[in-house]
Amino acid sequence: MPDSPFRLDGKLALVTGAGRGLGRGIAIALASAGAGVLLNSRSPAELDAVATAIAAAGGEAIPLAFDVTDAVATRAGFDRVAKEFGRLDILVNNAGINRPQPFLEVDEETLDRLIDLNIRALFRCAQAGARLMAAQGGGVIINMSSQMGHVGSERDRTVYVMTKHAVEGLTKAMAAELGPGGVRVVSIAPTFIKTPLTEPFFRDPSFSNWVHDRIPLGRLGTIEEVANAVVFLASPAAGLVTGSSLLVDGGWTAW
Repeated sequence: MPDSPFRLDGKLALVTGAGRGLGRGIAIALASAGAGVLLNSRSPAELDAVATAIAAAGGEAIPLAFDVTDAVATRAGFDRVAKEFGRLDILVNNAGINRPQPFLEVDEETLDRLIDLNIRALFRCAQAGARLMAAQGGGVIINMSSQMGHVGSERDRTVYVMTKHAVEGLTKAMAAELGPGGVRVVSIAPTFIKTPLTEPFFRDPSFSNWVHDRIPLGRLGTIEEVANAVVFLASPAAGLVTGSSLLVDGGWTAW
């Protein structure tokens, strides 16, 4: 039987924000597909728990704790990858945050925090990862976007929408520039997924009803559905996919 084009055996992946939620699910899915996974977040304890779960399932994972909003720490983290492993095949830029506020009430702290993590840190990791991939002649960078990187009709989320549109633009520009060197760059744009980050929002019945009414499939997405889409984008099966965004949104943007 020929090898599956969806397998990632022999590949090394780095997932930011891997300690919980989507990042944890993505790391587990990549390991299940055969990749060795470097787990990044600010919390060593959470990363150890994810690494233990992956190992128990027969996979390989190594914690790599550093704060992606710290330029010096990020540089040191990617330098460690280069020194200890000599390569990086897959980077999933997953770390991100949202703090909903009405546009007229957005404060400077919220503005700075979302721009720093959702744009500056993502750019910094993408650049560091791309340097390793360009030197080795190829790789895949997957930037975590959102359905809100494609639309503007969102309640109390203007800053988040702005940052995710920036991610979509960066993805296209990177793909165009890095493609000749064999580096693919794509984004993945989920709808609302129930995670520790989003769960508090759904305690408000009016918000929960509004979200469900906007999704033609009538339900929220799951972590596993997003993680499986990431595995596809990282795999040889998506070898001609670059510069585009995979919407995993239940039809939200089809309205």
